[in-house]
Amino acid sequence: MEEINIKEFFNFFLGKFYIVIIVTFCAIVISVLYGVFLKTPMYQSYTTLVLAGANVGTSDSSITQSDITLNQKLVPTYREIIKSRRILSQVIENLSLSVSPESLASNVTVTSESNTELIRISVSNEDALLARDIANEIAEEFSKEIVEIYNIQNVSVIDKAVLAKNAYNINFFKQLLITILIALVLSFGDIFVLFYFDTSIKSAEDVEKRVGLPILGSIPDSTSKGGVSHEKRTHSA
Repeated sequence: MEEINIKEFFNFFLGKFYIVIIVTFCAIVISVLYGVFLKTPMYQSYTTLVLAGANVGTSDSSITQSDITLNQKLVPTYREIIKSRRILSQVIENLSLSVSPESLASNVTVTSESNTELIRISVSNEDALLARDIANEIAEEFSKEIVEIYNIQNVSVIDKAVLAKNAYNINFFKQLLITILIALVLSFGDIFVLFYFDTSIKSAEDVEKRVGLPILGSIPDSTSKGGVSHEKRTHSA
C-alpha cells in the first residue's frame, strides 16, 4: 500500500473543502424537507394496569400471597391476551375503527416490569386523541374479558391514558446532528478517495519516485504571483 504524506493530504483537503460544505448543506436541506413534509408524526399514549384482586362472587376481598403468586404467573399470558384478535376486534367495533386487528396490533406494545404485577399498554397513532382512546378502550375491554375467561376480577387501572402533546418520533435536533455527522463522514471519505487515486505530480519528490532518477536542477517559475518564484525542476536523462 502506498504511503500517504500527511502534509500533502492536508493541503489537498483544504483545496477540496468546498466538497464538505456542499455535501453538508445538501444533507441538511434534505433532512429538513424530509422531517417537515415526508415524515409522519406519531403520538403515543399508555395506560397502566395492575393485577390484584379476589375471585368474583366471593365476599372476601383481601389479597393473599397465593393471589400475588398467581397474578405474577398470569402476567405473560395477559400480555398475549391484550393483543389477541378477541380483544382488538371488540375495540375496533367499539370505536368504529377502519383497521384490521392485525394492523392495530402492530401499533400496540404491551410491557411489564420483572417480578411485578404491572402491565403497561402503549398505543401509537398519527392521531394523538385516537391513540389515547384506543389505549383506554383496550384496558377496559381486557378487564371485561378476563372476568369471562378466568372468572376472576384481578385487573385494575392504575393510570389512564392521557393525550400526548408531542410526537415521539420527531426530534429535529437529534435528526440534524445525525445528518451532519453522516455528511461529514461521506465528504471526508470522498476527499480521501480523490486524494488516494490522484496521479498528478505535486512535488519534486513525486518526480523522483515516479521516474526513479534524482533531480539535477530546477528552473524558477517566473509566472508566480507576488514576484515570488517557484522552481521548475528537471531530472537527469
